[in-house]
Amino acid sequence: MMSLQLPPFDPRITFSLQVLDAADGRVLVSHAPDTVCETASVGKVFLLIEVARRLVEGELAPDQRIEIPEEHRVADSGLLYRMLDQRLTVWDAALLVGAVSDNLATNALIALCGLEVVQGMAPFLGYTDTSLLDYIRDERTEDMPWTPSFGTGSELSDLMRRLGAGEILSPEISAQVMEWLAADTDTSMLADSFLLDPLAHVEPEYQGMVLRHKTGSTSVARIDVGHVSGPAGAVAYAVAANWKGASEDLRAPAVDAMRAIGEQIRAYVTGAERAEAPW
Repeated sequence: MMSLQLPPFDPRITFSLQVLDAADGRVLVSHAPDTVCETASVGKVFLLIEVARRLVEGELAPDQRIEIPEEHRVADSGLLYRMLDQRLTVWDAALLVGAVSDNLATNALIALCGLEVVQGMAPFLGYTDTSLLDYIRDERTEDMPWTPSFGTGSELSDLMRRLGAGEILSPEISAQVMEWLAADTDTSMLADSFLLDPLAHVEPEYQGMVLRHKTGSTSVARIDVGHVSGPAGAVAYAVAANWKGASEDLRAPAVDAMRAIGEQIRAYVTGAERAEAPW
C-alpha cells in the first residue's frame, strides 16, 4: 500500500507529526510524534467537545445566549469582537470557534462550561500530553499558564481519527464537533494542498474530498490537525511546528513542509497519481 514520505525539515523548527489511515489506524508517516508542542488554538477542540456533550445531553440549550465576562474580553482571531450584537446563541458561538477560531466566543464558552471542566476533557479522553490549558489572553504573563493549549502529533492525530469514527464520547457528540469544524476557513497550512474552497467545503468538494480540521497560529507556531476523506480513503493527521527562540520568523519553511505532507495526503485519499517526491 502507498506510504507517505517526510519532506526535508528546517532544523531550527521543532516538528511533531503523525498521519494515520483513518480506517485502520495504521501510521502512514510520523516524526517525533510524542514531542510536546505549543498548539495555540487547536486545544479549542476540547472545548467544542464539552459544549457538544452538554447540548446532546440537554445541559445546555442550543438557543441559550452566551454571556461574555468583561475580564475575558479579547480581540485578534475571530469576528465576534467586531460584531454589533455579541449575545450569540451557544450553538452559533461554537460555530464561530470552529469557523474562525473566534477568541471571544471561546472565552465566553469556557466561562460557561468552567475552565477546570474544559481542562479535564483531554485527560478524561485518555490523553496525557495534550490539552486546553487556559482562556485566550491578549497578553500572557509569567503567572499564567505557559500556553493556551499544548499537544503531540500522536495524540492529536488519534483525536481526529476518533472524532471521524464517532468514538469521542458518542457518535452524536462526535458528529456535532465535526459539523462545527467543517466550517473552518483557515486552509493556509497543510490543508492548502487539498485545493478546497476555503469558504465552502462542508460537502464533498475538489476531487471528492471532505475536510474537517482545526488550525492554530502564533508568531512562533503553526499547527494543523484534521480528518480528510476522499474516494480512495481517509486520513487523520496532526502537524505541529514550533520555533520559539529562533532569531527569525520561520513560518515559511514550516508551512512549506506542511504543504508537502498535504500533497501526499491528497494523493492518498483521492487515489490520484503522485509525482515522485523531489527530496
